[in-house]
Amino acid sequence: MRSYILLFTCLILGFSVQGQRIPFADSTIVTKHNITANGQKFGYTAAAGTQPIWDDNGKVLATVHFTYYTRDGISNREKRPLVISFNGGPGSGSVWMHLAYTGPRLLNIDDEGYPLQPYGVKENPYTILDVADIVYIDPVNTGYSRILDEKADRKLFFGTNADIKYLAEWLNTFVTRNNRWTSPKYLIGESYGTTRVSGLALELQNAQWMYLNGVILVSPTELGIKRDGAVAKANIWPYYAATAWYHKRLTPELQNRDLNDLLPEVEQFTLNELLPAIAKGSSISADEKAAVIKKMAKYSGLSETVIAQNNLDIPTSLYWKELMRDKGQTIGRLDSRYIGLDFRDGGERPDYNAELTSWLHSFTPAINYYYANELNYKSDVKYNMFGNVHPWDRSNDNTGLSLRQAMAANPYLHVMVQSGYYDGACDYFNAKYNMWQMDPSGKLSSRMSFEGYRSGHMMYLRKEDLIKANEDIRAFIKKSTPATDQAAKY
Repeated sequence: MRSYILLFTCLILGFSVQGQRIPFADSTIVTKHNITANGQKFGYTAAAGTQPIWDDNGKVLATVHFTYYTRDGISNREKRPLVISFNGGPGSGSVWMHLAYTGPRLLNIDDEGYPLQPYGVKENPYTILDVADIVYIDPVNTGYSRILDEKADRKLFFGTNADIKYLAEWLNTFVTRNNRWTSPKYLIGESYGTTRVSGLALELQNAQWMYLNGVILVSPTELGIKRDGAVAKANIWPYYAATAWYHKRLTPELQNRDLNDLLPEVEQFTLNELLPAIAKGSSISADEKAAVIKKMAKYSGLSETVIAQNNLDIPTSLYWKELMRDKGQTIGRLDSRYIGLDFRDGGERPDYNAELTSWLHSFTPAINYYYANELNYKSDVKYNMFGNVHPWDRSNDNTGLSLRQAMAANPYLHVMVQSGYYDGACDYFNAKYNMWQMDPSGKLSSRMSFEGYRSGHMMYLRKEDLIKANEDIRAFIKKSTPATDQAAKY
């Protein structure tokens, strides 16, 4: 009985969820706030809490933590868009886009995304809360979400398709509880979150009968679309060119050109020359091989010798180590603007991910401070920036084709891809390749778009790209919101 009294206290009084090391299955703490965003001053409500996951017999197996923001003073919320936000990993909490991209608060970083002290948060004048309500969701074992039944089968949560299935069911309950069935709905996912939301688009349609207006893919993964052999080796070259340009490792002729002018040239080289050359293997003529190597060196900032020694196949880990080796520096994996310092200059891969250590430096204090001090969510449960979700079953990943099927069956559904040019983990050119392979007929191309940014995996950390990327989301929502009484038909 005492646990129910505590739960009741959490729900009604909104004081605290301290006092235990596991979260309550079902709780909500509500706070009120004000902001000036996109030139408008308005109030908003934040609801931070947990919502259960039940088995078929109604037994609670786990709980999923969420933070739900709604703009105050909206008279027709049934017409107001709802953006449903996931990060990736798998195993990552929703902290990244929550506190650095679309939400009402920003962590304390400089204009390029580097940590600043004192740690904390500030107002985000670029949040999309002016045009849409937002919910940030932490899948099981990330953030404050946890398995509550120690006998629950972990396979129900930790796998590509299991993750999609339970989250679709969870979203049905969330949308019903919050009376959002008539709202235009959008999924946004980052990194592995793009796998998640691509699969959810079809699962929500087929199993929950919930139809979406848009899916936003931020730094997308493979989505089950294979890039083997020559394709994998060639497609990374435009990223290499962008990175070399940023670090001023190209010839003056190329360095003096704008990045947006240079990259289309490198993309054409990749498709029309490099890909066929790699596919030829040992059958390529010596003259053709030498000519291709010369261009590869020209666009990547690497020496012809290194490229030849590696048979035209430069793994990303080697590139991060090699490009700045003469300066005793490495470059970041998820964002190659970041610089690392290794124990020794020799070797084939960096000692650590320079960008991730920088991000954890600033995000971890900010999210813990924010929940406790501004959202009044005071919990003894640790916020998992990265939680244990292993082993993760990656089999039968057809999420890219699932998203295509969802688009084909739903004429309202639009897709936008957002990628940073300096992302070496989920690079921008392979994101384009995904789109081409998802829809080889081109029948859906009018509802698919791509936006590139001069930063990395979390392109929104750079202030200029934060502003542009949020504007791109606003434009995407406007474009994908049909006119009143516009029928969903071909």
